[in-house]
Amino acid sequence: MGRLFGTDGVRGVANTELTCELAYQLGKVGAYVLSEEAKQTPRIVIGKDTRLSGDMLENALVAGICSGGALAVCVGVISTPAIAFLVREYGADAGVVISASHNPANFNGIKFFDRNGYKLPDCIEERIEAIILDQTETVPNPSGDKVGHIINMSNGKAKDDYVSFLSSTVNTSFDGLKIALDCANGAAYETAPQVFRKLGAEVLTINNCPDGLNINQNCGSTHMEPLKEFVVENRCDIGLAFDGDADRVLAVDANGITIDGDKILGILGTELKKENQLVNNTIVATVMSNLGLDIMAREQGLNLEKTKVGDRYVLEQMLKNGHILGGEQSGHVIMLRYNTTGDGQLTALQLVQIMKKTGKSLSELGSIMQAYPQVLVNAKVKNENKYTYMENNKIAERCKELEEAFHGEGRVLIRPSGTEPLIRVMIEGKEQNYISKRAIELAQLIEMMLG
Repeated sequence: MGRLFGTDGVRGVANTELTCELAYQLGKVGAYVLSEEAKQTPRIVIGKDTRLSGDMLENALVAGICSGGALAVCVGVISTPAIAFLVREYGADAGVVISASHNPANFNGIKFFDRNGYKLPDCIEERIEAIILDQTETVPNPSGDKVGHIINMSNGKAKDDYVSFLSSTVNTSFDGLKIALDCANGAAYETAPQVFRKLGAEVLTINNCPDGLNINQNCGSTHMEPLKEFVVENRCDIGLAFDGDADRVLAVDANGITIDGDKILGILGTELKKENQLVNNTIVATVMSNLGLDIMAREQGLNLEKTKVGDRYVLEQMLKNGHILGGEQSGHVIMLRYNTTGDGQLTALQLVQIMKKTGKSLSELGSIMQAYPQVLVNAKVKNENKYTYMENNKIAERCKELEEAFHGEGRVLIRPSGTEPLIRVMIEGKEQNYISKRAIELAQLIEMMLG
């Protein structure tokens, strides 16, 4: 990770870590770097989630964009994937989202999309960082008629355009389905109910009254219990939970059982394969995906490619090898036939469409994959040691012994934390008590060797 940019943009506590001064610099330098290929006055589409700090940071960001000579197209509260779509739809030169995704309301973030709707590659983020922190390039200060201005599109047109796009990806009616939506008091609170009702579903909503401070607060895809209870109490066919910026979704079946991102990938992948639409018969997942996904893929004749944790790495692999479906257990699902980033509302629509077309319940569809128990334990180590764990013979030997003991019905994964002096130990297998005990023992060994 860089000095400003993490794995998903610039994030921090709003007004202390992510300040207006930094937002202004990101706007000005981002406009300069991302607009270099523009043939006329560059246009940058800006959206935000429902956080109280969004207005403050938006004004600072837009001031920087205009100071850099670009037009700021402000579309108001809207999801992250909607900005990726609108950049392409409006022929803009870049897009910016002000959001901290699934984090609490006191955090916020700024992430950029290029003219094609993709998140920025490391080299572009590093250049923006170098200009802001090291003044490696001089950013011009245009004047007169070269100064940028604001185009206000927060009147709902952008949301309508996005809803029209979403509904165009579905070719069946949702009539007869009762669907519960947990909007996390976030960016999907208007568009998600709108698109599902447009397609004929009976829609019940929870957590769709944002007040600026309740985004992700005991709701959404990181807190599934309220939706589980709601689905069962109201006898819904399916429940769908988004996160604050709606780039991810998790589902709940009629029995209140969570269908996570791995199972969603399995359902989508097998259906696309049946329709001869899954390019290379391949799903891209991360090393943290459940072992059950690997087993399901083998049984269904699917290929499974693994990447490092992070949807940006999933996307890189998809683009590199021409795949169209990938994602994470957390509910980031990328369907490149339709959008260039994880899109919770799009994924939800495709999942419900499969229910409708097949006539199967979500519980039936989810049974295609049997999830194995997973245990995650953190081992505290010296920061300088966290990338050298496999150089230690005792740790490497213990991992090998555990893998061999599983006989292909379990696995061991060790990876360093990107932000803390920790090594994360994940063990997966059939017996919960057994893997819990072994994960704790391995974490203790790592702490003894590297702490």
